[in-house]
Amino acid sequence: MEELSPNKANRFKILTVLAIAASLSLGAYMNSAKNIILEVDGKTEEISTYAETVEDLLDEEEILLDKFDYISFTLDTKLEDNMKITIKKAKLYTLAIGDVMEEINSIYTRVGDVVNDLNISLGELDYIEPALDEKLSYGDEIKITRVQEEVEEVEEVIPHESIVQKSDKLDNGTTKVIQEGEDGVKIKKLKKVFENGQLVEKILIGEEIVKEAIPKITEKGTKAVAKTSRGNVRYKSVFTMTATAYDNSYASTGKRPGEKYWGLTAMGTKARVGAVAVDPRVIPLGTKLYVESLDGTKDYGFCVAEDTGGAIKGSKIDLFFNTAGEVKRFGRRKVKVYILD
Repeated sequence: MEELSPNKANRFKILTVLAIAASLSLGAYMNSAKNIILEVDGKTEEISTYAETVEDLLDEEEILLDKFDYISFTLDTKLEDNMKITIKKAKLYTLAIGDVMEEINSIYTRVGDVVNDLNISLGELDYIEPALDEKLSYGDEIKITRVQEEVEEVEEVIPHESIVQKSDKLDNGTTKVIQEGEDGVKIKKLKKVFENGQLVEKILIGEEIVKEAIPKITEKGTKAVAKTSRGNVRYKSVFTMTATAYDNSYASTGKRPGEKYWGLTAMGTKARVGAVAVDPRVIPLGTKLYVESLDGTKDYGFCVAEDTGGAIKGSKIDLFFNTAGEVKRFGRRKVKVYILD
C-alpha cells in the first residue's frame, strides 16, 4: 500500500470533515420540516412543509383567501410542528328583507349561523325562510319578513230599530211617533297585521257597546169608528187633506147657465151640496165620504166623490156650496176625509 504524502493526507482530512459537515447540515435541514394539519371547509389533509409562516404555506399550497374568508391564524404566524390551520371559505348568498335584496357573504351554511354572522336580529313575530336550522347551498336566498301588529279602536254606529205598534186609540190609516229612535255606538278593537310595512290582515279581537240604541216606536191607528158632529162614523181609512170650496158660478166652473155641462159633475150628476171634487187617483169617483172640520167649525159631513177639477190633485178636496158667499167664507182649510165602509 502506497503511503500518502503529508500534503495529500491533509487534503483528505479536510475533505472528510467537509463531507461530515455537509451530511450533518443536510440532516439538520431534513429535520427542520414541519408537519401541518390543514383543514379547508371541513376537508383535512396533512402537509409536510419547510415554509416559515402561515402566509408562506398558503403560497406554497396556492390557496387564495378572500376578505370574507376565515383562517384560524394570522398570516404572519410562525409555523410549528403539528399545527392545525382551519380555513373556511365564504359563500355567496342573497338576502331579501321586504323589497330590499342584497348579496351577502358568510363562511356559514346554516341559516341561523349566517343571520348571527350578519348581526341580524329577528323580532318575536318575524319569520324567515328557509328555517334557522336549514342548510344553505351556494347562491341560495334567505328571505326575512318583518311582522308588526297594531291594535286599533274603531267607533261604529249601531242603527236603531223601527217598531210599529197597533193602537185602537188612533184613527185607522194614521200614525203617531211615541218614541224617537236614536242610534247606538260600539267600539271595535281590531288587530292589524303588517308584513314589511304592508297591511295584510285585520282581526276583530273584541267590541264594547258604549251607547245602546233606542228604537223608534210608531203607533199605527186601528180605530175604525170616528166620533163626529153627525155621530159615530164607520170607515176604512182616513186622510188629512186640504179642502177648498166651489159653487156653480162662472168663477168656480168657467161655465154659465145654459152652457153644456153647466151644473153637472164629472159623473153627470147634479152639482149640489154633498157632491165633492177629488183626485180620482187618490179617491175613486163614487166613493162615499165624511168630511170632518179640524178648526172647530161645523163639519161638511157626508158626501160623495162625484166631481173632479183641474186644480184638485193629490191630497186636495173641493167641497160644493150653494152660494159664492159660502165659498168665500170657507176659503182653504185642513180637514179629515173618512173613506166610509
